[in-house]
Amino acid sequence: MARARPDALPWLLLSAAVIVLDQLSKWWVLTSLPEYTAIPVIDGVWNWYRTYNTGAAFSFLASAGGWQKWFFTLLAFGICAVLTWWLTRTPRRDWRTALPFALVIGGALGNVIDRQIHGHVVDFIQWHWRDYYWPAFNLADAAIVGGAIGIALFGLFPVKKKA
Repeated sequence: MARARPDALPWLLLSAAVIVLDQLSKWWVLTSLPEYTAIPVIDGVWNWYRTYNTGAAFSFLASAGGWQKWFFTLLAFGICAVLTWWLTRTPRRDWRTALPFALVIGGALGNVIDRQIHGHVVDFIQWHWRDYYWPAFNLADAAIVGGAIGIALFGLFPVKKKA
């Protein structure tokens, strides 16, 4: 009987680390930063800026009336369930698949925690150049974007298997 290969579920420890770092950073923001006040980190480029988002990326559906909290929560749980299922079918050493999945899972659940506790997501990283401001974001958002980029790049440029 063939021995089963170890799956990539231990990569969920990275997801847990993302959640912890995200929630700790948001705790710091909520206890230390004033609302809607830019605090320069690097003048002209990067501010701490405590703000809130009831929607998704770029405030999509932010003023939808409240139902979006549950929509985005269910969407996040669905995506996390699919990615976790894929991790069960991914070899543990396949970091090019497991790492991006784990980042997306951790980021999505970090934002779900915010939605359920606060009714919105806490954002605090603001990048800008002169008068152009990128929408504020948080560590969970960065993990989701990093994971999505990894999924896309590693999907477009897969490793060629040796014969």
